[in-house]
Amino acid sequence: MSTEPIRVLVTGAAGQIAYSLLYMIGKGDVFGPNQPIILHLLDIPPMVGVLEGVVMELQDCSLPLLAGVVPTADESVAFKDVDAVFMVGAMPRKEGMERKDLLAANVKIFKSQGKALDTHARKNVKVLVVGNPANTNALICSKYAPSIAKENFSAMTRLDQNRAQAQIAQHSGVANSQVKNVIIWGNHSSTQFPDVRHASVVVGGKQIGRAHV
Repeated sequence: MSTEPIRVLVTGAAGQIAYSLLYMIGKGDVFGPNQPIILHLLDIPPMVGVLEGVVMELQDCSLPLLAGVVPTADESVAFKDVDAVFMVGAMPRKEGMERKDLLAANVKIFKSQGKALDTHARKNVKVLVVGNPANTNALICSKYAPSIAKENFSAMTRLDQNRAQAQIAQHSGVANSQVKNVIIWGNHSSTQFPDVRHASVVVGGKQIGRAHV
């Protein structure tokens, strides 16, 4: 087992998505069964009470790999020396809103957190942006963290890829695992473009034809 814990930050840590994610990170599902972890948990000041409850639940789990927990509403503390960041926290979509309507609020959030990354995180930090619109939020965050390599930022749009792949599989009468090379362009919004031009259905290791939907 590595004797040196890595520091992993989860933003929006008092929310429902993080609630499911934290346990998986802490027990080794993400970084491996031999890697100790110090979890940094960031949320907004009104959620600090809930965050304290999350810390207590993590303590109740007594996870062997969990070497420490740092709950905070201070970005400078949250991003200090972190090796990996899951940016879950974002302005939630409200009824009747398009994803583009979220941009104004999320620009402020990801600009601030990008600056904190640039100032306080390790320079080899890996960043996964989950909060929608994920692609744009990742771009904003990267822009305000110029000292972090662009390739260290990823946006989680796998949900949309999964949906496209499942629809092709259903249409073609095959299992999801038999559909390959589905591409999603753009944000999780009404302007998104699922690209099936390169998608194919594979049976018995052989491509039996381009997918059409």
